[in-house]
Amino acid sequence: MARTLARTLNRPFGRPAAVAAVVAALAFGFAPAGAQTADDPGVYKGRKIADVMSFRGAGWLERASRIQEENPDALMAALPIEEGMLVVDIGCGSGYYARRMAAAVGPEGSVLCNDIQPQMLRIAEELARREGVTNVSTVLGTEDDPKLPEGEVDLMLLVDVYHEFSEPGAMLEAMREALSPDGVIALAEFRFEGRSAAHIKLDHRMSIDQVMKEWIPAGYELVERIDSLPTQHLFLFRAAR
Repeated sequence: MARTLARTLNRPFGRPAAVAAVVAALAFGFAPAGAQTADDPGVYKGRKIADVMSFRGAGWLERASRIQEENPDALMAALPIEEGMLVVDIGCGSGYYARRMAAAVGPEGSVLCNDIQPQMLRIAEELARREGVTNVSTVLGTEDDPKLPEGEVDLMLLVDVYHEFSEPGAMLEAMREALSPDGVIALAEFRFEGRSAAHIKLDHRMSIDQVMKEWIPAGYELVERIDSLPTQHLFLFRAAR
């Protein structure tokens, strides 16, 4: 197998002009989706669940500074991705990494850009079209089901999005069921430990211990952990055998 990744959040959001125009044109008139309410318990295994980033912040996902902050090339190189695979970008946002994954799987492969906000998916579609990317399609999921084909996905990528899941237990189960027999899930989260991700709010960061506390009991086993990225932990999981 070779190696790819996608998504970040913090406030306030910057908006590069070109992307901001797409956001405004495609998202106008829609209310944010998936946001939690003040009445929600909002805690999972001792962790405060973060609010969902609205599609109105999609321009920030395309910011130029992301190259230095996250080193997307290193993220891509760390992923077990090959030509011809079926891969999914969970919580794809603007499709920042979905477009990179599309190049990695080639014309014989497919990328599913998955999100719970239809406005985000419209933005991702438009940006892919502008770049001439033709092997990306969109899938609208729900808070407890990504709506993926069972047993068929070779690689799933979650970049700085898992901590926002309002129903993490249900999502962990659904994602595991969607994996092919040799399928892998790549999870990237801003580090809770240390100062490398100090610019990110605490509830949008995760520690190694917390990730393992949530994923291992959910039927996963750790294949590899990569700690060489500038600001993120990267975990490769597969279904426990």
